[in-house]
Amino acid sequence: MLHITGITKRTLHHYHKIGLLHPSHIGENGYRLYDRQALATLQMILLFKEMGFSLTEISTILPLSKDEQTEILLQQRSLLERQKQKLTTVIEQLDHYIEGTDIQKLNIFDDSSTFSIEDQYDTEAKLVYGATKKYQEFQANLEHLSDSAKKEKYTQFSADIEHIFHRIAQYEQLSPSANEVQDLISQWSRMLGRFMVCDGAILLCIAETYMTDERFVRYFDRFGEKGYLDFLYRSIVYFVKEHKELSKN
Repeated sequence: MLHITGITKRTLHHYHKIGLLHPSHIGENGYRLYDRQALATLQMILLFKEMGFSLTEISTILPLSKDEQTEILLQQRSLLERQKQKLTTVIEQLDHYIEGTDIQKLNIFDDSSTFSIEDQYDTEAKLVYGATKKYQEFQANLEHLSDSAKKEKYTQFSADIEHIFHRIAQYEQLSPSANEVQDLISQWSRMLGRFMVCDGAILLCIAETYMTDERFVRYFDRFGEKGYLDFLYRSIVYFVKEHKELSKN
């Protein structure tokens, strides 16, 4: 039995213990003996196990008639087909991510109890900025839009932000204090200001998040050279410092 099926003695004993597979005979020396019928039953158990059934489910399937088993197996096939489609989607999205697609644009959580990355970020934004008047106004405006209009608004916002990040990358050879860089940081700040109060503390918090949150670290890898994120961070810090100085004068 062990040599034919490849299972261990411990597994065989466990099946006996839970009443799933009884030996055909137990010798005086305590050895468990199995005939061809027991081997056929074991092969069915292993087959059902490979199909994704638990041992408890297998124990209820084995005594059923062929027709009853067929009905259950057809249901299991449908389940496996859905899992196959899900796995295919996961592999496709993994390929997209390896190729550099932004994690927010992956569809890996579709048809899943897990929130999409976009929904996760949206929830995170509500927790951090939800109490601000600007964010509440932004949310109120969104309530009047259709789902397609909301998606279009988010897509446009994402495209505008990414355009600025790409333009900032063109000036990596300059100082973070350069006028070209600071003009773009100012545009970035005003863009964020559409839906939240972007004072210096908030901008520094966002900059820190960019540097420390692994999701953003991977996201910014595609915009510039290796030191791009550090350059962006220093540019934001300088922008906040300059505006703080200006407000004093």
